[in-house]
Amino acid sequence: MADFESGTAQKLLQSFMQLKKTGWHNKKISGFNPSEFRVLATIQRYANEKNTEMKVSEISQLLQVTPPTITQIVNILEKDSLIERTVDPEDRRAVKIKLTPAGIEATESARKAFGDTFLGLIDYLGEDESEQLAGLLSKVHDYFNQESHQ
Repeated sequence: MADFESGTAQKLLQSFMQLKKTGWHNKKISGFNPSEFRVLATIQRYANEKNTEMKVSEISQLLQVTPPTITQIVNILEKDSLIERTVDPEDRRAVKIKLTPAGIEATESARKAFGDTFLGLIDYLGEDESEQLAGLLSKVHDYFNQESHQ
């Protein structure tokens, strides 16, 4: 086993700390915080794939976030006129959520900005290093998801 004081262990730790400090995963995407973007993108993808509206419980399940958290985000997006709620005609207790035309436009713009960020990273690293990084990050994910490292 490697020694924690070794140069490699210290470089790895420093790299993780530097990456976290960039806050890349918390940065706004076209004016949306990451949680708002994920909800918008989920609603859009579901509408495109299933040609139907979503319930809060469905969004919650797909994003693995509690329903009250999704409800808070939906309230913000509704206030901004990006989504609208309608009563399900088949089950009047259920509320369905869909993107408004402004929500569709905003989601597409945010998706493009998000995609452009990663395309820029690929341009910066090159195709080979990008593939290598993706493979290594998958291995890091697998390592930290092993029960012995939780």
